Amino acid sequence: MGDMKVEITKKHLNTRNLILVALFTALTAIGAFLRIPMPMVPFTLQNLFSTLAGLLLGSYLGAVSVGIYVLLGLAGVPVFTSGGGIGYVLQPTFGYLLGFIVGAWVTGRLRECMGKITFKNMLIANASGMALIYVLGIGYYYMMATFLLGQEIGAKVLLVKFFLMTLPGDIVKCFLASVIGVKLLKVFRV
Repeated sequence: MGDMKVEITKKHLNTRNLILVALFTALTAIGAFLRIPMPMVPFTLQNLFSTLAGLLLGSYLGAVSVGIYVLLGLAGVPVFTSGGGIGYVLQPTFGYLLGFIVGAWVTGRLRECMGKITFKNMLIANASGMALIYVLGIGYYYMMATFLLGQEIGAKVLLVKFFLMTLPGDIVKCFLASVIGVKLLKVFRV
């Protein structure tokens, strides 16, 4: 088992891969500032870049790139939509950041398992990763609002403000990531 970890590390730690991970970490950070304010959760391009990281870099490196982004923000670098710092874990929207990591991994894993690079396969992988972002983001928001802030949030509010209002833009981002993924995957194949 220990040898397997060493092999995974040796396989992934090369200059090209480190540059690609850094690139997607930076793109995800930039995506936080390309935003449209909305009532509860702002429309950003973070999830576009996190799903692209999974598609183009694969499950491991995609999740690592987004994980580094989250760690940078928690360390105090103002890369999140509302700044940064360890206190950000108390923000009700922090679950979306965790979702970006898991979403990147799942998107990458599905792409790896599907084999053939088609628009349909990329769209399925993106939609699955996006679904997990929603589950973690909405679940975390509900827990923080209910237990930390003492706010009652009903299922209707969660459905409308955290799902239906953001879904159209995220569907467009899934399609866009799929188109980009099909075109660039041969170049970025890790």
